[in-house]
Amino acid sequence: MASLSFIIGIIGNYDIFYKLTIFFLMGAGNVISILMFTSPLNTFKQVVKNKSTEDYKGLPYITTLLSTSLWTFYGLLKTGGLLVVTVNGAGAALHVVYVIIFLIYAPHNIKIKSVKLVAAVNVAFLGIVIIITLLALKGETRITLVGLLCAGLTIGMYAAPLSAMRTVIKTRSVKYMPFLLSFFQFLNGGVWSTYALLVKDYYIGVPNGIGFVLGSLQLILYMMYKNKSRPVESDDERKEKEGSAHLVKDGLQLQDLDEKTKNGSSLHKANSLPNNSIITQNVMKTPSLGPLELDKFTQRDIETGSGSNIGL
Repeated sequence: MASLSFIIGIIGNYDIFYKLTIFFLMGAGNVISILMFTSPLNTFKQVVKNKSTEDYKGLPYITTLLSTSLWTFYGLLKTGGLLVVTVNGAGAALHVVYVIIFLIYAPHNIKIKSVKLVAAVNVAFLGIVIIITLLALKGETRITLVGLLCAGLTIGMYAAPLSAMRTVIKTRSVKYMPFLLSFFQFLNGGVWSTYALLVKDYYIGVPNGIGFVLGSLQLILYMMYKNKSRPVESDDERKEKEGSAHLVKDGLQLQDLDEKTKNGSSLHKANSLPNNSIITQNVMKTPSLGPLELDKFTQRDIETGSGSNIGL
């Protein structure tokens, strides 16, 4: 009863209940955010093991790196933003590692595009925003500019897996849409949008509300396709199998050609030899000549000057 009275007393005291709720949501939001940031670890362990990014997309990790970097900057500008700084700083550090691993093992053409994107977005754009904010803006204007940018980039971070969702629908496989990442995006969006609603921070609320909706769609897709038919082969796997098929086909063609060449050689040799049956037949058909007839036949050949061919 004492515990129940204590709880009712806290709920009745709106100010205490409000602060406890905010504290709980911030703590839960930070834990879920850290779990969301660490969820790709298994994916990148697989990438390192296979030495290939396969069909995994690098865009979600590049946009998340920019988003966490800007949120860290936002937390530094805003009073009481320590928790925002710590959680997003940790997320930024993890995504630096993810992006580096992706660039190491990505195919050459994708690697070149990704390097250009990282240089333009995570280096040039981020640097320009920080310089303009610190040198050209003051007071609340800084918070407004960085908050708007953070909101837009967070929407981009949540929307980046849309490419993976298209792959899921196309291949009818959830292989390239990790469940843990989708699940923690769903939780993260829900908790932070609730927190933002209570503290009336729309820069946090709007993008996380959108993230909550997109995370829900990803989980729905996961439930729809997790037990479907076998996944469609990736481009690399398909090319490898096609190459093997061509090698086998070429090998069979060469084998057939060798056999035909051998058979042709044997046939040519056979055709070049005298036909025994014909020889036998000619011998059998040659008339037997007596001594007198043989002398006449020889004398006639000498007179005419022509030779004779007698089958023996």
